[in-house]
Amino acid sequence: MTRQAHEHEVKHKLKYIEMREINANEFKEVTGQGGAVLVDFYSTECPPCDALFPKLESLEELFDGEITFVKIFRQGNRDLAENLGVKSSPTLLFYNGGREVCQRLAGGIKRSDIIREIGHVIGRDKVDKIMSAVEPVVTHTDVAILGAGPGGLTAGLYLCQAKIDTTLIDVALPGGYVATTHMISNYPGFIEPQPGYMLSHNMSEQTKRCGTVYKVAVDVTRVDLEKKEIVIDEYETVRARKIIIATGTTPRKLNIPGEQEYMGKGISYCATCDAKYFNDKEVVVIGGGNSAIEESAFISKFASKITIVHQFDHLQANKSAQEKAFADSRISFMFEHEPRAFRRKGDKMEVEVEDLKTGKRETLVTDGIFVFIGLVPNLSLFGDKLETDQWGYVKVNDDMQTNIEGVYSVGDVNSKKYRQITTAVADGTIAAIAITRELE
Repeated sequence: MTRQAHEHEVKHKLKYIEMREINANEFKEVTGQGGAVLVDFYSTECPPCDALFPKLESLEELFDGEITFVKIFRQGNRDLAENLGVKSSPTLLFYNGGREVCQRLAGGIKRSDIIREIGHVIGRDKVDKIMSAVEPVVTHTDVAILGAGPGGLTAGLYLCQAKIDTTLIDVALPGGYVATTHMISNYPGFIEPQPGYMLSHNMSEQTKRCGTVYKVAVDVTRVDLEKKEIVIDEYETVRARKIIIATGTTPRKLNIPGEQEYMGKGISYCATCDAKYFNDKEVVVIGGGNSAIEESAFISKFASKITIVHQFDHLQANKSAQEKAFADSRISFMFEHEPRAFRRKGDKMEVEVEDLKTGKRETLVTDGIFVFIGLVPNLSLFGDKLETDQWGYVKVNDDMQTNIEGVYSVGDVNSKKYRQITTAVADGTIAAIAITRELE
């Protein structure tokens, strides 16, 4: 079987069908019909929502007849969402026998988590039987890239143009963290600031049109860096000659009481996804770096008041962003304060903050909370195999090669002084050229 034919076979092992869309008027009828129902509250301009759709559509085909899948446009059905306590996009609710059951899922939702909750709804034995019927497959490629942010996309473009078979794998859709950034003003070649989602879309389309194979919005179940094997969605194994790690970073959590409990239920890490739901409302933003200040500027398009809580006595954001924030009458600052706990009171959120100079605590009452306190490298898939620095970022040589033969690493996941889109693009370029020379 040719590689192209095999790819076609894999693609059609699990079909993708379009989910039914309902509105608030249909909600009670659909969820109250007595059977098992999964409801997806989604939004536009929401990368996690976009990444979730293909997962749900493939699972709808897989569990056909066992559970009904429907989606609801959250922006167009705000009253229903608020009455149900849906505070972020996407949010999955599960119903059986006319009532909500099991755990809600929100944010960057894994396929395996959805399957787990479906098991709680229709029975674990039934789920296990269905999953065991999915036939395992193996695909081969010269280079597998784990991560489709700017670094991974650039590497894919260079490798593809060098006529090297390349497969790009990501748990989300292409774009990485850039896709959730409101505006990008410092990427060369654009006179005017560019929406993050548009810049990442253009990068992705350029790499895709070259011929790079995309396997995105998947769960990466297991990675063996020595064997160069990547298992996705538990049934497909990708075997490569080289691997490029481009897994990027994820928002850092505060790890204080209430954060985990109210994540997606009043606490958000994505302004692009959720700011639009705070029109004429008050929000608290935690952080004082570039992300916090730049995203606050976007949130201020909707919110009537923003209180920025920052641990230091000055901001760490770039001067341009600072000037805009200080000039915005809707934004106020609490310097030298840190949050200590999150709580809910009725339809409001409470933030308990401590004055770091006096130790005095007070409670801020707000409609929503956004947390932007930095990022941490996404390396949990690799265990302790990779050599990292004291902060957990990957050490590489001048060719972006790690301590493991044939494994490279690019982008924000690397140990470096500066992390920018341009530095990620440079890393991807270097790794791709180095691999091309090795495989010639």
